Amino acid sequence: MKFRSLGLAAGMALLAGSAFAQITTIEGIAKDPTGKPIEKAEVQITRTDIKGSYKTKTDKKGHYLYMGLPMGTYTIDLYVDGKKMDSVSKVQTRPGDPIPVNFDLKAAAQDNAAKQAEMAKAVETGQLTKEQERSLSPEQKAAMEKQIKERQQQMAKNKELNDAYNAGMDAMTQKNYPAAVEALTKASIAGPEQVAVWSQLGEAHVQLAKTKTGPDFDAEIAKALEAYQKSIELKPDDAGAHNNFALALGQAKKFDQMQAELKKAAELDPQNAGKYYYNLGATLVNTGQVAPAQEAFKKAIELQPTYADAYYQYGVTLVGQAKVDTATGKVTPVPGTIEAFQKYLELAPTGTYAQSSKEMMESLGGTLQTNFTDPNAKKKTPPKKK
Repeated sequence: MKFRSLGLAAGMALLAGSAFAQITTIEGIAKDPTGKPIEKAEVQITRTDIKGSYKTKTDKKGHYLYMGLPMGTYTIDLYVDGKKMDSVSKVQTRPGDPIPVNFDLKAAAQDNAAKQAEMAKAVETGQLTKEQERSLSPEQKAAMEKQIKERQQQMAKNKELNDAYNAGMDAMTQKNYPAAVEALTKASIAGPEQVAVWSQLGEAHVQLAKTKTGPDFDAEIAKALEAYQKSIELKPDDAGAHNNFALALGQAKKFDQMQAELKKAAELDPQNAGKYYYNLGATLVNTGQVAPAQEAFKKAIELQPTYADAYYQYGVTLVGQAKVDTATGKVTPVPGTIEAFQKYLELAPTGTYAQSSKEMMESLGGTLQTNFTDPNAKKKTPPKKK
């Protein structure tokens, strides 16, 4: 049987998640018992319909904003100095403008609380009622008008941020990457503290780079790396951000840094560590580092025993270690090679690599032709028997 030429192949398993999923925004203002804004309070946002948790902090004005939340139902908790101070449950998100969730810790009588709510409404709408104006001293009225002005400025800024972000996401959906980069860049200026903005800007630059060559390609990838680095600075424990950063580093051929980022992602997200190690193995294969790639695929299998593609790629890395008898041409694979391809077929009988796995197994079970025969050579006539 003629032995096929066996090459190494590996694909990248992308974990960025759907960049175009429907998302929403929650924002609000936190006040202490005296009515002052609470700076650096922690706002924990917990999804209750399915598992999911997010965190952010209030600014010096007590304002917080979290973009990029999946549509769902949430409980919003306010923590001050590590202590839970207030909670709002059953917050149902929706597309469009941000969902307001405010915290007011003022422990006042019901009438005072009602007045505070009325004042908050005035700030929200930008208008004081005649009754409110009569009840305020000149100093209080000036302070309220200042607060209303600041609120209006904040709302205008948030609208600019939301409009730019949504325009960028729409452009990504339409694969109009130049427009996506332009809009998301505007969003990054309006909301430089937003992780979602930097993450999507990085993805937009990566996609745009794929349409470029030479120095233009390098320039776009460099901008993608800057955006991903910013997202990691804002949320260093985000495994997905480290993975996406690693894939962009691979595009820039910065393979050592890429390996470090993928290992970091695996440490942060043990549940999906197998996929991160698969990405690492794929990178190593594509850079000619077969032995380390073999270990990475093996690690991916250990961490995720049902990861079919990892078995196939592990088997491919073992093929190169097969022994060939020069006399008979018989191929003897190292232990684990056939088993890897068999496991792939068991897990993905109609998968991308199903046919290739069968051919690998057939080739390894046969013999390798080691002597070349010229099919055009004249055949010699055998001697006649006497």
